[in-house]
Amino acid sequence: MALLGWLVIGFVVGILARIIVPTGRTYGCLGTILLGIVGSIVGGTLASVLAGDGFDVQPAGFIGSVIGAVAVLVVLRSRGK
Repeated sequence: MALLGWLVIGFVVGILARIIVPTGRTYGCLGTILLGIVGSIVGGTLASVLAGDGFDVQPAGFIGSVIGAVAVLVVLRSRGK
């Protein structure tokens, strides 16, 4: 059941990030889910670094996940991929 939650939240976060940062590319369902999951990890890591807790890799909350996914898209867009 937890896996299904990760997939659904990852999909929603990925869609929101793609709306915020349009890249002009299609990623498909799997790519959107992966974007959301990676965004959660990036958002958790950024929050951990900014809070001064070190470099622990942890999942973020929903808003942190969206921020992380947006950061991933900005990096991908700047690299032209």
